[in-house]
Formats: sequence, C-alpha cells, structure tokens
Amino acid sequence: MANNNEQSVRQIDRFLKKVVQKFPCDEENACLTDIHIRISPESGDLMAFDDEDKEITRSVVEEWIECRDDNFYDVAVGLLRERLNTMAAEIDMMGLLKPFSFVLENDDKEHVAELFVSDDDINILGGDIMDGWDKDLDKFFDELMKED
Repeated sequence: MANNNEQSVRQIDRFLKKVVQKFPCDEENACLTDIHIRISPESGDLMAFDDEDKEITRSVVEEWIECRDDNFYDVAVGLLRERLNTMAAEIDMMGLLKPFSFVLENDDKEHVAELFVSDDDINILGGDIMDGWDKDLDKFFDELMKED
C-alpha cells in the first residue's frame, strides 16, 4: 500500500462525494452529527456512519483488501486527509451543523484520527485537535493537587 494507485483515489473520491450528497445544504434541516469513517484492512471496506451508528454509505478500496502493511492506518489517514482537503469547499456546504468533523475509526469503532474539522470560518486538516491534551490535563491536575 506504499503507493496509492489512481483507482484507490477514484474509489475514495466517489465514496466522499456520496457522503456529501447525503447531506445537501439546507440550513433549516441541518443535522447535528459528525461523520465516522471506518476502514478495514481485511475486507477493504470504507464505510461512513453518523453519530447514531447509522450507515451513510460504503465502498470497497480494492488496494486495501487483505492489507498486511504495518503502516496501514498511517497511510490511509494521509490519503483520506488529502482527498478531504481537495473537497473542502463541497464539505463546507454540507447540511450539517457546525462545527462537525470527519473522524477515522478502526473496524472495532476505536478512534484512530481526526481527519477534517469544519467550522464557520476554519477548516482544520491534519493532526488531531486534541493531540497532547491528555498530557496537558494530567499536568494541570498535578499542579492543582500540589496547591493543597
């Protein structure tokens, strides 16, 4: 999976366009949800769910079927972020209440990465928003406990 082939990029783009189409721009009926993307290195499945775990759409990325690459999620995160970035204008117009995000999960529904966050004035790409937050919170509590 070291080189993402053109077919994989087309499959991912088609998948993301289906997600965008499921939430047309409608301010009156905007939904409150994030988009949870799950990928499976065994089956190649690429699936999107809402916050209530209702499936939005699915696709198969043939290159990912039975992928045994140790860096599978790292490579997939990079590719998904890149493709989301190319569709930022379309995503920003989705009928979802802002802020909303695209979150990557493994097939056990465990958080892998924050892929894209859309707010009224900003789109955040790359890196987790909460990266290092647990360390900052631990440090804060340690300092708070020392004050007694």
